[in-house]
Amino acid sequence: MTVSDGRKPKPITRIQQNLLAKGERRLLNWLCSRLPGWVTPDILTSLGLVGAAAIFVGYAASGLGQAWLWLAIGGYVIQWFGDSLDGSLARYRKIERPAFGYFIDHSCDGITTLLILAGIGLSPYVRLDVALVALAGYFLLSIHAYLSAHVIGEFKLSYLSAGPTELRFVLIGMTLAMMIVGPNSGTLFPMSVFDVIVGSIGSLLIFLFVIQTYVTMRRILARGEA
Repeated sequence: MTVSDGRKPKPITRIQQNLLAKGERRLLNWLCSRLPGWVTPDILTSLGLVGAAAIFVGYAASGLGQAWLWLAIGGYVIQWFGDSLDGSLARYRKIERPAFGYFIDHSCDGITTLLILAGIGLSPYVRLDVALVALAGYFLLSIHAYLSAHVIGEFKLSYLSAGPTELRFVLIGMTLAMMIVGPNSGTLFPMSVFDVIVGSIGSLLIFLFVIQTYVTMRRILARGEA
């Protein structure tokens, strides 16, 4: 993958060390080899956004009934399929568009995260302000990843052995717990147990942003840019 800054393309190393990376890569390659020719990376990117919209509707409508949460869970599967396969299919068919793909893929990632956390915050299970803290944490860590790709040529896709796929599993597990526990059970002070889970994830993301910013700053200075 390369990104052009208008002068000279800079190579970017993708760093992906999450627990499910190897197994997921084998599955994605298997799927790429079996997708029909009319399925294109652009279609898969659009499908990922459809999945994100389904997640939003599922959470936001869950106040009308817990059955809507099944739509959110199905949306995670659709979103994973589209988001994980679009770039994989482009590389498999050797039809990459590095600059365009980088821009569109991560723009869609931002929209997807907004839809997911806005939906969670509009549900009766998690307070909106708590969901917004998690959204801010994700965006901060994303900003760090994009800056690092430009400055040191490394695009980090996982932290603490977890990446987007592991996070999806956590959110699916939380959604199943919502269906079992309900929105009004077991509160901790003014917060529900789901507020604590989402708030903790958001706080962890912000903490990782601070740590990774410091580490990257030290690496830049070590290269002689003091």
